[in-house]
This record gives sequence, structure tokens and C-alpha cells, in this order.
Amino acid sequence: MIEYIPVLILVLSFITLLLIKVPVAWSIAISSLLTMMASIPTLYAFTTVAQRIGTGLDSFALLAIPFFVLSGQLMNKGGIAHRLIAFAKTIVGSLPGGLAHINVIAAMLMGAIAGSAMASASAMGSILGPEMEKEGYSKEFGAAINITSATTGLVIPPSNILIVYSLASGGVSIAALFLAGYIPGILTGLLLMTVAYFWAKKKKYKIGERSTLKEVFKTFIDALPSLFLLVVVIGGIITGIFTATEASAIAVLYTLILGFWYKEISVNDLPKILLDSSATTAIVMLLIAASMSMSWVMSFENIPQDISTGLISITENKIAILLIINLILLFVGIFMDMTPAVLIFTPIFLPIVTELGIDPIHFGIIMVLNLCVGLCTPPVGSVLFVGVGIANTTIEKVVRPLIPLFLVMILALFLVTYFPQLSLWLPKVFGV
Repeated sequence: MIEYIPVLILVLSFITLLLIKVPVAWSIAISSLLTMMASIPTLYAFTTVAQRIGTGLDSFALLAIPFFVLSGQLMNKGGIAHRLIAFAKTIVGSLPGGLAHINVIAAMLMGAIAGSAMASASAMGSILGPEMEKEGYSKEFGAAINITSATTGLVIPPSNILIVYSLASGGVSIAALFLAGYIPGILTGLLLMTVAYFWAKKKKYKIGERSTLKEVFKTFIDALPSLFLLVVVIGGIITGIFTATEASAIAVLYTLILGFWYKEISVNDLPKILLDSSATTAIVMLLIAASMSMSWVMSFENIPQDISTGLISITENKIAILLIINLILLFVGIFMDMTPAVLIFTPIFLPIVTELGIDPIHFGIIMVLNLCVGLCTPPVGSVLFVGVGIANTTIEKVVRPLIPLFLVMILALFLVTYFPQLSLWLPKVFGV
């Protein structure tokens, strides 16, 4: 029974701290410390956890996160969202549920450029929400489609969470992860658009006018400088011209120049943009540091190995184990933010799936796509709260239109889980 004591201390202390509303980062750090104190003297436990919190941030790859956060803030303020929405409107605005389709496509493009679900939900909700209401869409459906579509940007690169997974996995190629995210992210977006199509037909929402080729071309040219950032960032990483960290710095420079060129950002706006970016970065980095300490503590106590042995003793069937892992992660995503979930559960589940012959790149996409669902669910769903707040409605009212969107997100998850080529085809094509 002795080997179960560290697990019980870790789990029970962590859950208790969350229940009494201790912030997630502190809950992770304190529960890690309590677990270590049960195994080694108190002074050594404090020293070890403090060291692991410090060394957890000692990674060149993590420098990409503050830069991508800053570039996302610059994009949000720099008029890029308006141009992407205008371009999306000319493509799908005349279909049933046109404004919902615009929301999904613009969120995919915005997410692919900004790499932030929060930035996407905030921008799309603020701009498209009132327009959807004006056209007769219910406020709740507008919020639901905005919340779910915003998460596609966490799978479509550049994505901060894929960088975090690369760190937690021990160095899986960031370029390969970025390429692997395209098809699953686009697939999720298409499934959300399918639900929007049938929902709009059922509710008889107003259909927009078909755009002329001239209008499509004009909005495309207007959005082209924003879209070109994808070519610069992803193209540079794939061809090996620069690393993901260097690409993030280039993204900041490019979006800053673009914001000044569009005349949407002035020098006076920069202090607030930098302050907001610093606050977001500090929260993310604290979560990463605390989660890295918990990952080390679990490794010290052999918890991942014990879980791995336990799972494989139940079944060695790859399909069944992937199903169990997905169900666990779906449950975890309801209660835990994405960053600590990736850092804590990657060291637990990655050895299991690699032993079964599953590619770490494929598993990274499964994990991130899975945890995206948790961002749309209470009580910790950050994107859910942003979307509901911007739409000025309540979670209870948004649940009904959210359910079919949840179901297709889970469908996308299981398609990606059991058809690995959806993730691995592009990395193989580019040889990364």
C-alpha cells in the first residue's frame, strides 16, 4: 500500500486546494510540495520543488510563448480581425448560416495567425456578435459558434500549446507538430460549419447576398498582408530558415509594422499592449513552472510508470487504450486549464502510447484537440466565459446550441485519434 501514498497525497491535496478556490498554479505547486514532504525531509522538499519551478522555465523554446502572445495582442488591436472577417464574408456569406460560417473561417484564420483562442473569441465576438443579432441570429447561438470555433486556432499553427507539448514530450519537433495541426484544425472547423448550416436552415436565419468576384478579390488583397504572415512564420520554420522561437520574434515585428501600416496602432497604444501581453505571459509561465515541478515530482515517485503498468495490465488493445486516455483527458479538461494539463499528463500518457507504436506527433494533436473541448465547458472553460461575457448572455442559455457543436468537436477528436494520417500526412510530405 506504501506506493499509493504519494498518489493519494498529490491527488487529494490538489483537488482540495481547487475546491477551496486556490489558484490553479498555486494548487499545483503546493500539492507537489506536500507530496515531496511525504518522501524526503521538509527542507529538501522545499528546495527541490523551488529548483524545479526555476529550472522548468529554463528552455529556449519557451521564449516563443511571450512573443506569440505579443503578436496576438498586436493583431487583435491592429485591424487584422476586421480584414479577415471581410474576406471570409465574401466567400461564405451567401450560404445558410453565412454569418456563423464567417465566424468559423475568420476564427480559424485569426487563430492561425494569433495562436490564441482567447484573442479569437474576443475579436470575433465583439465584431460579429452584434451583426449576427441584427440579422436575426439568436445571441446564444452566436456565442456558441464563437466559443467553439475559437479553439481551432490552438490546433492550427502557430500554437503556443503545441510548443508546450513539445517541451513536455522531451523535444518532439515543433515544425512537425505545426504541420500536423492543419488538417485536424480545418476538419474541426468544417464540422462546426456543418452544424451551423443545418441549425440556420432549421431556424430560417437570413441569408446574405452573393459577393461578386471583384469583391472577393478586393477583400483578399486587403487581407493578403495578414495572411502572408502564415507563409513567413510557418514557411520559415519548415524550411529551417529559423526556429519557432525566432519565428515568434519575426511575427511580432511583422504584426507591429502591419498595425502601423493599417493605421490601427499608434505609439501611444504600445504601453497598454505590452502590459496586457506581459500579464498574459506571466500567468502562462507561472502555470508552466508549477506544472513542470509537478511533472518532476510524479516522475520521482514513479507515478507515470505505475499508471502505464496499470493501463496496460487492463488491456493492450491500442483502440481501447486510446479511448480510455481520451475519456480521462475529456474529464481532466473540464476541471483543469490546458497548459498544466498538457505538462502534467504528457509524461504520464506519452510512454504508454509510444510503447503501443503511436507516433508522439499524432498523440500531441490528439491531446490538444481533446483539451480544446474543456475550454468550452464550465467550471474552468476560459473561452466559454469570454464568449458568454462578450455576448452578454449566460452559460445556461448557451448550453443548448453548444451541445451539437460539442458533439462534432468530439467526432473530430475520434476521427483524428483513429485515423493517424489526418495528423501525420503533412509532416511526412514535408519530411519533418
